[in-house]
Amino acid sequence: MAQAIIRSTRPSTENRHIFSIFRKAAIEYRKTQQMFEMMGWGELPEELKLTIEQDVKGYVDELEGSYCTSCAYVQRRRKRVDYWVNCFLDGICSEKTAVDALRVKPF
Repeated sequence: MAQAIIRSTRPSTENRHIFSIFRKAAIEYRKTQQMFEMMGWGELPEELKLTIEQDVKGYVDELEGSYCTSCAYVQRRRKRVDYWVNCFLDGICSEKTAVDALRVKPF
């Protein structure tokens, strides 16, 4: 009887996979939040953060020396991100305007 109780309380393989996915997501979320804090953008609204998340990861990767880019398109995108985030933080534009300006449109 005791073994039946012990076996029934062990997480199934499916549950372990789900917990693993949630654990990885939590780690990734904390890392992303740290990146925004490092950039001084920790107080941005979530929608704006999600819109520029990949850009911020690129900033951090380059700062850490993972790679260096001189691509004109990347430099232009970075200028746009800096411009619109600063416009939002300075109260010049709304969150919606910044998100709309920075959202990458599909082809």
